[in-house]
Amino acid sequence: MAKNPYFAHYLDMNQNKLYQYNHKQRWKFFLFLFAALIAAASLFYTNYLVKSLSRSERTKAEVWAMSTRSIMTMPDVDDQFISYVYAVRDSLSIPAIITDSEGNIIFWRDLDPNKTNIQEQIDSTGNNLEYDPVYFEKQLASMKRNRAPIALPLDTGEIWSVYYLDSLALRQLRVFPYLQLSLIAIFLIIAYTVFNSIKKSEQNLVWVGMAKEAAHQLGTPISSLMGWLELVRIKFNAEDDSALNEMERDVKRLEVVADRFSKIGSIPSLASHLVHKVIHDFVEYFKVRTSEKITFEITGDKTVEAKLNIPLFDWIIENLLKNAVNAIESEGKITVNITDNIAKEEIFIDISDTGKGIPKSNFDTIFQPGFTTRKRGWGLGLSLTKRMVDYHQGQIFVKESELGKGTTFRIILKSNLRYEPTQV
Repeated sequence: MAKNPYFAHYLDMNQNKLYQYNHKQRWKFFLFLFAALIAAASLFYTNYLVKSLSRSERTKAEVWAMSTRSIMTMPDVDDQFISYVYAVRDSLSIPAIITDSEGNIIFWRDLDPNKTNIQEQIDSTGNNLEYDPVYFEKQLASMKRNRAPIALPLDTGEIWSVYYLDSLALRQLRVFPYLQLSLIAIFLIIAYTVFNSIKKSEQNLVWVGMAKEAAHQLGTPISSLMGWLELVRIKFNAEDDSALNEMERDVKRLEVVADRFSKIGSIPSLASHLVHKVIHDFVEYFKVRTSEKITFEITGDKTVEAKLNIPLFDWIIENLLKNAVNAIESEGKITVNITDNIAKEEIFIDISDTGKGIPKSNFDTIFQPGFTTRKRGWGLGLSLTKRMVDYHQGQIFVKESELGKGTTFRIILKSNLRYEPTQV
């Protein structure tokens, strides 16, 4: 068969995509590391600014406390000096409370004016304070949690305590980097989701185009082969020749393969079938085409039914059996066990082999397009298998595997479900 340029173009495109996939995990790691470094740098610098502003605000709070003490303890000083002290005191713009040695509130500033009944000033005796006690207790408790108090010793030996809250600007600065990083993360997640969706859509179009072109290219030689087989039978009078019969089965198998590829991108129909019979029929075809050193066994419930598309479901079983055969280096056994989970209305299909096994780190990765452990593999078999199982509204995963002893894949199908098929 002549090589079709259009088909070759699709093959080259997909080889490039698979090559890129094998390296993208590394790029994802570096991009994640770069993003983490940016986030760490932003948090570190913001924390540095917060500490600097915090020290500056504490200095202001100390100056305010000392100016307040000067006003309350030195009433007879020069008016010009008093005006200066008032200016210094009023320059502070953070909530603060001063308490005496017994914990009584004697002064405050920048609190809710609706909770106070006097202006933010007091004479030296401190006898006219009236305020909402519940509100001030909450504010004082909050200030005690916020910062260590500033001690103000008086000439009388008494020590006042100054409590304060961080300014609104400082509190907002603490939250800002987390808000900024959250917004950036949300934007990146949305952007990644959109671009990933576009990329997958483009990849799907490539796969669909390649599959349909493959089906189209296979159609003509398959029809010719069927005609040649009939001519050979007639010419050599070999209607019941076993070799020709097996050749015919293989040609019909090629027709099934071409039909599979033609269905990709469409919505094939599902019908109820006996799961055991469908698997048995395919295994009977498959096992005569493998090594005699590999034995096959089908066990379990023979009566359970599920909605299947036979060509696609055979493809699922074929890919799993081929993987099992490749995993068995010399001789071994492949077992297919079918069980019915009546409580959950599910069918379990376990395909086990006695091959070399799969590392646990690869349990999820093996279903990704392009992942393969073989030098000549494209890494598409299990990816297509998962997609076809998804079409049957089922699940597939590695149930268990042990290096050197074998692997068990499990397929879960619904035994009683109204299917809503999607494109293959």
